[in-house]
Amino acid sequence: MGTDIYGYIEARHPCADEDWYGWDAWAVSMPLYPLYDGRDYESFGCLFGVRDRLGWTPVAAGRGLPVDASEPVRTDYEDCVRIDAAIHGCTWVSWAELRDLDVTVRPAARGVLDVQSAHGSTISRYRIDDQWPKDVVEEYGVPPLGASPVEAPMSRWEVSGATLEYRPVTRLDALGPGTGWEHVFGVMQALALRFGPEGMRLIVWFD
Repeated sequence: MGTDIYGYIEARHPCADEDWYGWDAWAVSMPLYPLYDGRDYESFGCLFGVRDRLGWTPVAAGRGLPVDASEPVRTDYEDCVRIDAAIHGCTWVSWAELRDLDVTVRPAARGVLDVQSAHGSTISRYRIDDQWPKDVVEEYGVPPLGASPVEAPMSRWEVSGATLEYRPVTRLDALGPGTGWEHVFGVMQALALRFGPEGMRLIVWFD
């Protein structure tokens, strides 16, 4: 089964530390959907350590639900846990952390190999370390880049109508333009102008 992501963007009121302020410090700005409705495991692994097949050092894994989460977020999360035993990976990340990410960081994997068959639009993605995947070699032969991926250049080629592409992966590939995360980050960046970079956070969980 696939893994889906759920969550909310929260903002912390600038006056939350004042003596006269009598409301929840954090409030929901908007749910993660419809800003992000994808199922991209590279980004899940990169940000939160979930379905991490490429070996990222995740940005914000396993932090749990913040103790000061807003009531709507806490209620939704607890309801999800109660009705779905598959709920896991609850964590959060601030806009300050996301804003300051080094997008050149790469995972432990040497890269990925995308294979699009001649008769379908589905792309199969393989983690590449120091050897080419055995089933890819058996079906398509040794890549023209050489017998080993070690020091192999980024390249795209065709074999019997199938298209294969080998490339390294960075955080920018997982989180940058075209991934859907740019919409989430854009909203958080805009709201941080009022609430501050530490006053914006994203809370997520998975099933």
